Amino acid sequence: MPPTETQPPHDLHWEGIRRESTNKDEQRILFQTDRGEIVARFHPVPRGEAIAGAAVWVGGAGGGLDGPARGLYPEACRRLQHQGVAGLRLDYRFPGNLKECVLDTLLGVEFLSREGINEVALVGHSFGGAVVISAGALSDHVEAVVPMSTQTYGAEAAPQIAPRPLLLIHGTKDEVLPDSCSRRVFEEAREPKKLMLYRGARHGLDEVREEVLDLLVTWIPKHLKQFPGNLV
Repeated sequence: MPPTETQPPHDLHWEGIRRESTNKDEQRILFQTDRGEIVARFHPVPRGEAIAGAAVWVGGAGGGLDGPARGLYPEACRRLQHQGVAGLRLDYRFPGNLKECVLDTLLGVEFLSREGINEVALVGHSFGGAVVISAGALSDHVEAVVPMSTQTYGAEAAPQIAPRPLLLIHGTKDEVLPDSCSRRVFEEAREPKKLMLYRGARHGLDEVREEVLDLLVTWIPKHLKQFPGNLV
């Protein structure tokens, strides 16, 4: 069964975890599985503050923890922490392997659930856009999905994200994956959905780093059900 249907392609067994604090705002985490280790950084909500949810952040085909645009991910996590949104940055076990990277992302969602956080947004760049679309279609804990500069291969599950919101971000001068990729995913997805095209921005979105940061730290909390003001 392909990963874009209702079940992941195969199981990834979580066998243990090691964590240590690098500072009061960040923890270094190593997930031990039956098929290798996942390196991660966890940004918990400050003690005593209400937890509205969390975001899982994954990279492109080369993996990594920091994302595009000169360390966009750690900066977004720091800003969101103070809005009650925890962050988990994941580095894939097997970068470029879509099925395995989807499983890594789902394990991250499971970790957050064990931490008592069941409202999660997924954010992925480039190849990672397809990863978060596929993972989002498979998890009931996912409340919102944000593919940035996404590819189309592996993004066939975009219609299954609904009724949860989908935010697509792309630069019009992307030299790796043209913005037609996000346009196509947007066309195939169902509402609610939003497409943000940044004029002149390339694949890494460096030119619009601050605009994308502002968008993410506003849009993500707004679409987590437990965020203050979103409760019905």
